Amino acid sequence: MEIKWYIFLSLALFCIGIVGVLTRRNAIIIFMCIELMLNSVNLLLVAFSKMHLSGVAAQFPTLASDAQIFVFFIMVVAAAEVSVGLAIIIMMYRNTHSVDINFLNRLKN
Repeated sequence: MEIKWYIFLSLALFCIGIVGVLTRRNAIIIFMCIELMLNSVNLLLVAFSKMHLSGVAAQFPTLASDAQIFVFFIMVVAAAEVSVGLAIIIMMYRNTHSVDINFLNRLKN
């Protein structure tokens, strides 16, 4: 499969994530859109790694897996972000009985 299809898919997923973050008011959907954007970047990293390092992998096998290791660390950070974010959303729901982010303005006072 050509790299342009991976780029197109990654760009489409990233744009859907940005539109979701900017237009939605539900905190859970915003977190899902952020995860969608992170996964689109992961897809692009793996696609470029496979494309650029296919010839180098025979000479330097450790270089071929650098992007996959970086993707693994992005997934670990995303999992930590989701756990902290969901804890914040649960505490917000307990206090305001809503997951609408417009209610966060009330917490400033």
